[in-house]
Parts: sequence; C-alpha cells; structure tokens
Amino acid sequence: MQKTEEALSMKSLFIFFIPLGLSASLVTISHIIINSTLVRADNSEFILASYAIAMSLFGITERLGNLLRQTCSSLVRDKNSYKLMSHFAFYLIVSLMLVAISVAYTPAGDFIFAKIFGANGNMVEDIKGIYQVLIFVTIFSALRCLAQGIIIYNRQTKWLTIGMVIRLVAMYLLSLYFIHSGQISGKSGAIIFLIGMMIECLISFIEARSLVLKMPEKHELQIESKRTIFKFYSPLMFSSVIVVMIGPAVNVSLGKTVNIELAIASYAIAMSVTQLILSFFTYIHQIVINFYGDHNTIVKKFLIVIGFVPCILVGILSYTPLGGLFLEHVIGVNGRLLDASLQVLKVTMLMALVFPFVDFYNGLLMVYKRTKVTIISQSANFVVTLIALIIGVNFAAQWNGSIGAIGLSFGFLAELIVVGSFVHAIERKEGKATMIGIKGFLKADKNR
Repeated sequence: MQKTEEALSMKSLFIFFIPLGLSASLVTISHIIINSTLVRADNSEFILASYAIAMSLFGITERLGNLLRQTCSSLVRDKNSYKLMSHFAFYLIVSLMLVAISVAYTPAGDFIFAKIFGANGNMVEDIKGIYQVLIFVTIFSALRCLAQGIIIYNRQTKWLTIGMVIRLVAMYLLSLYFIHSGQISGKSGAIIFLIGMMIECLISFIEARSLVLKMPEKHELQIESKRTIFKFYSPLMFSSVIVVMIGPAVNVSLGKTVNIELAIASYAIAMSVTQLILSFFTYIHQIVINFYGDHNTIVKKFLIVIGFVPCILVGILSYTPLGGLFLEHVIGVNGRLLDASLQVLKVTMLMALVFPFVDFYNGLLMVYKRTKVTIISQSANFVVTLIALIIGVNFAAQWNGSIGAIGLSFGFLAELIVVGSFVHAIERKEGKATMIGIKGFLKADKNR
C-alpha cells in the first residue's frame, strides 16, 4: 500500500513539474522566433547587435520582476495576502519603470549603452528605441509572474504551458507579418516580444483571478504587511544583482585567452546548449516550496530521480556522436569551432550536475524563509568564479572557451556547498521545516 501512495505522489509531482519545465524550455523558442525574424533584415548584423544590447539591460529589470513568482508562491495563502502582494508588486513595477524610463529617455541611456556596453554612436538611438518598447515588456512580465505565483501555489501548472504555447503562436504569426511586409527593425523584435508577453500575461491573470476568488479571506499562516514581503524579496533581489555580474566577468576573461574569437564563440555555443537542457529543470525550487513541508521524503526521492538527468544529457552530447551531429546540423557549427564547442560542453557537465541541487536548496531557503542566505551563496559563487577565471587566464589561456565553463562550474559548486551547509545547519538547529518555515517567519514579523 505504501508503494502505491509513493508512486501516486511521484506521479503528482511529475504532473506538477513537467508543465513548468516545458514552459521554461519554450521561452528559448520565443527568442529564436525573434532572432530568425531580425536576421532577415537588410542590415541584420546592425539590428541584431542593437537588439542584443537592449535585451542585455532589459534582462536585469526583468529578472527583478520575475522574482515575484517565487515570492508570491511562497507567501500568498489567502485573499488578504494576495492584496498585500499586489500592492507590493505595484510599487516594484513603478520603481522598475522609473529606472527604465530614465535610461530610455535621458542622456543616462546614451552613457550606459555607449560607455558601459560599448555600442557605436550610430547604434545608441536604435538601442534606446528598442528599449523604449521593452519597458512595457517589463510591466507585463512582472504581472505575469505575480499571476503565475498564484497558479503554481494552486498546482495548476498546466496553464503556464498553455499560456506559453499561445504566446509562441501569436509571436510567430506577428513575425510572419513583419517578414512579408518587409518592415523589420530592432523595434519589430521588441514588439513581437511585447505582444507575446501581453498575451501570456492575460491568460495567466484570467486563471489566477479565478483561483484567488476561491481562496479563503484569511489563512492561519497569513502575512501581516508589505514589510514581511520585502524581507523575503530583498535578499533575492540583491543576490540577483550579484548573479548579473558573473556574465560580464566571464566575457572579460575570455577576451584575454589565446584565441579570443574562438573562445567566445565556442563558449556561447556550448552554454546555449547547456542552458537549453537546464531550462527544463529551473523550477525544482517550486516543487520544494509547494510540497516539501508535508512530503519531504517524496520530494527528496523526486530530486534523486531527476537531479542527475541534466548531467547525463550533457554527457551524452559531449561524449557520443550525437553531440557533433546536433551542433553541426541543428546549430550549424563545423570545423574547429565544432571541436572547441564540444570541449567546452564537456566542462559544463559539472555545472549540469550541480545546478538541480542548488535549485533544490534554494527552494528550502524559501520554505524556511531564510532568503538572506542567497546573498552569501551567490557572493561565494561570484568570488569563486572570479578566482577560477583569473587562474585560468593566467596559467591556461590556451584552454580558451573552457575557462569560462570552468569558472561557472566551480562557482555553482561553491554556491552548492554554502547553501547546503546553511540548510543542514538550519535543519539541525530548528527541526522540521513546517515548524520553522512560515510560522516562525510570521511570528517574527508580528513581534516587531
């Protein structure tokens, strides 16, 4: 009888998890649709470069908005807490908008894009025009994540996949319009992105609204104020800022290798393949948030079942002919770039091995409401990545793109050690998660 219950529980976890994984993986296709549209323009290189620079800055503000998903699924349990979360989301979105507008419509944007991102003078105006559209994407992306937090908590994750599929269809149809009309510019890509995000946001909000109406007015584990939310959210925000710095650090290091072009290209290709695989597993923390308190044994078994899959998949591509065939016929890589990309891909196996367990422990920090630890763990990731990059550049510059993969892999390993140590210390000190999670967090808030 016990085996049947465990099997059913595992089945429930997969039913919950697979739509989340699919929706995360499908995001990659949305960017492929946009890039395949922009590449058909007459001055495609100029347009693609302008769009890429605008997107790199947009990614920072969007990341801060995306944190609403974890915050909402962790804290919202009734209509009252949803109201508080909505007010918090409003203030956050307004803040992000003010920052984005100051970049898009003032000389500050010229300085950021020209001096920090290194854009040519004739590109800056185009970049700012693209970014002016992406400002609205930030709004709908944040609202979408707020709604998806409700959907995930209520275990209706199929709506994330449904919303993403409809979004992709709309984006593809709009891309066909731009292609056939010949009206392709950097703004075209941003508009395609915006329309897709608006549609996904609308679908998510319709479902979330119906779920909120079914929630109780007050839950025993209710949040008391927006300050409670900020206490949970702010460490995630600061740790995200730290994460953002890792990418530029890797790029700077690759610029000091023996063969710069080969290093950057092989690293970019290998990482795109690895990220495509890892994207399916980026929601393990949601399994922890929603199930660990009452089903910790089954959740741990689920982690063991899927935790090694990314590493196995990357290993298959790295050490079998499938990898070469995939890179050559799907991505279009050949010659020495193909060989170099496969070498970098082999190194990313360590990152693929560590990543699911890092996400699992980060989920536990959210359950225990100890998100401050993420600042320490992400700092450890950043510092170790820097050290590995510096050592690699100075003592093994001939390894080219592999240096970047080594830096990232050791950074993730350091993060795993730190976050794992903290979680085990918390569990030894406090006991069962349900005893120290939301209750302890809310009790501390009430005592202020």
